Amino acid sequence: MAEKKHNTLETYKQLIANLSRGQLSPVYLLMGEESYYIDKISDWLTANLLKEEEKDFNLHILYGADVTARQVMDEARRFPMMAERQVIIVKEAQAMKDIEALEKYMDKPVSTTVLVLCYKGGVIDGRKKLTAKAEACGTVFISEAPRYDREIIAFLNEYIKRPEYNATIDQRAALVMAAHIGGDLKRLSSELDKLLLSFPPGAPRKITAELIEQKIGISKNYNVFELREALINRDALKAHRIAKYFDENPKAGGLFALLPQTFSFFQNLMLAYYAPKPITETAIMSQLGLKTPWATRDYLTAMRNFPARKTIQIISKIREIDARSKGLDNANTAPGELLKELIAFILN
Repeated sequence: MAEKKHNTLETYKQLIANLSRGQLSPVYLLMGEESYYIDKISDWLTANLLKEEEKDFNLHILYGADVTARQVMDEARRFPMMAERQVIIVKEAQAMKDIEALEKYMDKPVSTTVLVLCYKGGVIDGRKKLTAKAEACGTVFISEAPRYDREIIAFLNEYIKRPEYNATIDQRAALVMAAHIGGDLKRLSSELDKLLLSFPPGAPRKITAELIEQKIGISKNYNVFELREALINRDALKAHRIAKYFDENPKAGGLFALLPQTFSFFQNLMLAYYAPKPITETAIMSQLGLKTPWATRDYLTAMRNFPARKTIQIISKIREIDARSKGLDNANTAPGELLKELIAFILN
């Protein structure tokens, strides 16, 4: 029962639905750059597979840096005590020096054991036998951070609509948070908790840009989303005003927050040029996999302001600025100056 990676949020929801129906695997290999979903799945398994009175003897939390593959296999091959199953969670499994030796266990996993490997910070090479054998006998879940605003906003909306919150967020506020925080789901969920817990008991919960500015400190006028919008509309005065604000307030965002968002937008803009003619909102929605028409309007505006040739040049310039921001061929140019250089290139 292998969970194929497609959309991380949707795959996560399907996996939890399967677990809730009692569809268990003897092995779960949870891995990826984004640790949020790895922790959520591990927490669900820890909380729900055993009764409270069974956990003392049948729930084993191990840490990769402290165990060998042999020790994990010895634990996994034991029988549960007065329970239907035992659960073994190996946290920080990426720290195991001999993790690949676990492939021997996966040849014949014990049916009364649920072994969960939480491998963070990356994925095990798909050509390794461990991944293939984990997929053959159990569930492999790959957790990726959302890269596009639409994916971040989908997570955000899913999060605030949970029964304990039952909240809404206006479109501009969602875009501000997506642009400013990006795909760091742990930070995003933490900031959302801060916002949602600030509402008085029983009060309607609607997140606005004003509330975000008040509770989180993201200015509704000077943020990464507003800067990107200024660039799309070729509003040089607004763009340079926001860049100056970033330079004077480093915690507000700036170059390192803008680069991935801007690169993603212009990369999508280049793809939009290959949409079937005539290029309409519907054509762009289909080409970019967008679910709502409002997201296409920025691309239509940008296509009027940035020809395809200029778009390619902007993508190349963003890559150059990114490399220089990390010290490549750049001895002493400050991030603020690099940001100004990038804005000037985009607008000229």
